[in-house]
Amino acid sequence: MEERKKKILCVGLVCLDIINVVDKYPEEDSDSRCLSQHWQRGGNASNSCTVLSLLGAPSAFMGSLSAGPVTEDLPEVTAEDFSKVDLHQFKWIHWEGRNAEEQVKMIQRVVAFNATLPRQQQRITVSVEIEKTREPLYQLFPHGDVVFVSKDVARHFGFLSAAAALKGLRGRVKPGAVLVCAWAEEGADALGPDGSVIHSDAFPPETLVDTLGAGDTFNSAVIYTLSNGGSLQDALTFGCRVAGRKCGFHGYDDIGKYFGNSKQ
Repeated sequence: MEERKKKILCVGLVCLDIINVVDKYPEEDSDSRCLSQHWQRGGNASNSCTVLSLLGAPSAFMGSLSAGPVTEDLPEVTAEDFSKVDLHQFKWIHWEGRNAEEQVKMIQRVVAFNATLPRQQQRITVSVEIEKTREPLYQLFPHGDVVFVSKDVARHFGFLSAAAALKGLRGRVKPGAVLVCAWAEEGADALGPDGSVIHSDAFPPETLVDTLGAGDTFNSAVIYTLSNGGSLQDALTFGCRVAGRKCGFHGYDDIGKYFGNSKQ
């Protein structure tokens, strides 16, 4: 398969988000009148796949889906499930950190696959997102070529800024990996393969409308840029720009309008 036609695969959760719209952010222990309500597909990996597609990247999603109403939790993707995936289709695989022990086994299969490829053929890049403050997820740190760590996780480790988090968590990632930490309105920082730290300011919208999925949008825009050969600085800036614009409208559809096929 031609390299330009290979896909980006996102592995993780798809779920139903029920959105209630109010006129202002509710104060604690107060009642607010709901102006409207809508349902939309959610889940980190599902959102990321959506944004990648809207940006113009050939993409695919792997997760547990339901054919109808679900009365109990859906099972997580297992290493056995992943063993059936044809890896030749993909140039990048992104894991939303969930059942980490199984995900490590999946990543090890990708590493073994990469080792069989001819020297001139592009390897599959592995990225992982560590968003939740759950100890088992931290075993994913050394397995990503690109590692996204959330503000919540950084603060859980005691870091008060993205730059401090990168410095403090550097020893957890493998040599040559990229470590990325977004910090909301303060923008985002990234640790490059050479150990240098770069920064991008945030790009807030004129009016804040919907922050749901902003982190997934940021991750996707970074992956999109890097997967197309862009620099880490360009990827970080583009991630902040797309995530900021997304916060100015509901949902994701307008991402294609503003940024489809890398429109700036």
